[in-house]
Amino acid sequence: MRVVVQRVTASSVAVNGQCVGQIGRGLNLLVGIAPTDTTAELTWMARKCLDLRLFPSPGSDRWDLSVQDIGGEILVVSQFTLYGDCRKGRRPSFDGAAPPSQAEALYQEFVTLLRASGLRVETGKFGAMMQVDIQNDGPVTLILERDFAG
Repeated sequence: MRVVVQRVTASSVAVNGQCVGQIGRGLNLLVGIAPTDTTAELTWMARKCLDLRLFPSPGSDRWDLSVQDIGGEILVVSQFTLYGDCRKGRRPSFDGAAPPSQAEALYQEFVTLLRASGLRVETGKFGAMMQVDIQNDGPVTLILERDFAG
């Protein structure tokens, strides 16, 4: 599982010009699912995203607070292209990404785990062409990866 975590002041996702998910201050998560991913990876990743201290305390530059601590919001967007392999040729291979039927079920499970935190969690539309507006704060962008099988 790969997740690009971005601290945002706001973020939204649209499909065919219609907004399907929108948040204020919090995290934008771009999520890629591998064929070997299980509930173990999803649980670890959800906890990591919720607990990472990426927000400064008031009056400080030190990152002491998590998205949960600030009562932030989360926008989760599926992105199989995180498993694009560009080492050979000029066209990426996506063989490392889980097939859509498997990936969608795991993606939905990941969203459910995040929602269990009580935070507002919005999503894009799995498998759709989406336009994502990300107002990165900082900018703060991290790449998280977890593969218990590998």
